[in-house]
Amino acid sequence: MGHHTIKEVSQEKFEFQGRTKLIPILLIVLGAVMAGIGSMQVKNNWNAEDAHAEITHAEEGHHAHATEANHHSDEHSSDAITTVSLTDNPHAETHAEESHAEEGHHAHAGEHHGPTWMTRVWANLLMNSYYFWLFAVAAVFFIAVNYVANAGWAVMLKRIMEAQSSYLLIGSILLVGIILGSKDTLYHWVQYFHSSAAGDPNAAGYDKILESKSWLLNNTSLFFFIPFVTIVWIMIRMKLRRNSIAEDADKGLSMFKSSTKWSAGFIFFFAFSFSALSWLIIMSIDAHWYSTMFSVYNFAISFVTGLSVMMVILQYLKIKGKMTLVSDEVTHDLGKFMFAFCVFWAYIFLSQWLLIWYSNLPEETVYFAARLNGDFRPLFFINLFMCFVAPFLVLMMRNAKRSPVVLIIAASIILIGHWIDMYLLIMPGTVGEHAGIGLLEIGTTVCFFGLFAYTVLHSLSKANLYPISHPYVLESANHDVGP
Repeated sequence: MGHHTIKEVSQEKFEFQGRTKLIPILLIVLGAVMAGIGSMQVKNNWNAEDAHAEITHAEEGHHAHATEANHHSDEHSSDAITTVSLTDNPHAETHAEESHAEEGHHAHAGEHHGPTWMTRVWANLLMNSYYFWLFAVAAVFFIAVNYVANAGWAVMLKRIMEAQSSYLLIGSILLVGIILGSKDTLYHWVQYFHSSAAGDPNAAGYDKILESKSWLLNNTSLFFFIPFVTIVWIMIRMKLRRNSIAEDADKGLSMFKSSTKWSAGFIFFFAFSFSALSWLIIMSIDAHWYSTMFSVYNFAISFVTGLSVMMVILQYLKIKGKMTLVSDEVTHDLGKFMFAFCVFWAYIFLSQWLLIWYSNLPEETVYFAARLNGDFRPLFFINLFMCFVAPFLVLMMRNAKRSPVVLIIAASIILIGHWIDMYLLIMPGTVGEHAGIGLLEIGTTVCFFGLFAYTVLHSLSKANLYPISHPYVLESANHDVGP
């Protein structure tokens, strides 16, 4: 397809003020209010359920007592004999009471403490902090990949990627803080390693599976490894951003070469560190279960949603009259990436499913069993439809990848679908049958969305929308995918 050749890319700025700034702030406030009201609703419902359970338990105890009373006369003689025996041996009664107290203590120590209303609050905070954090992670990765691959087509989108990656700092702070705050509530293995059974094979409640994973599931990983990895990522992101801004004033290749080297190092480090983080943060919620493909599955979620967010930002800027030099060809290729990684996500999903299905091991099949029963079952199939079937059928058409309306709809479907995907990753292992989607879930998501939008739009306003001195900027401006 022929088009006018662009020989120079001019500066173009985005202004973050007025209503553009007010809307994200209102979303943060509205989301926080909704989440607060939702939390109180969850708390009241939880207390009502507990009260109902206590009444039911008391009624069952009353009926049991009445049944026992019917047999009291038959046991009277036996009680008399016991009384005489205790009178003859005054230490017997004390021994019986001590035995009863000890049994009660062991029963209480081995009792499984179920989720509380705060478990659902923490689970929502973890889910949304991790989900929006993945958008920023995907943007940093995409910047690095384009440098290492020496790709030119996406250079005109580079400042969108940088703005999207700016959430990495605040997103990492929130994520690490929420993980450390919720560790005793959401992670069963944390509770286990704090118990007396940890490390003692002869103790009641000793867990051989958790013990075998103690090399990763420990306080060092939580308090040192997770912050360390996020700090390294943030520093590399800041280095790439500084090089990009400096490149606008420096017409040479020094900044480009520096960014390429840093990107290569980041990708190597990212491959290992992202895998470990996904195991620690998400997979360890179901600590007895494991999947060798779990980190790839999380990466697929991150990248396809990150691409979808880029598309929404691009179309938003175009509606605002910005990014006019970004051609339909560049938009088309970004749409093709969205389409490709929807298929990739489905491939990883099916591969993980098949590996678990044909191996038929109880410690693996239990993961999907929990998500195919109860209230999670409809969401399981909605997830498949929104994450793969719908975007696949829409984006497979060539013209769809050039239509702003269709692309925004497809991106929205993908983002909502993977929010459900993230819900299914976290809620069954934390809240279980007490999970639901109400004001708490919606409000928390709206609040995080407002914070993410504010951070990204603020970053967009801090630099030229085009990297005008990038060596491949004209190649991107004149990008042509052919007829």
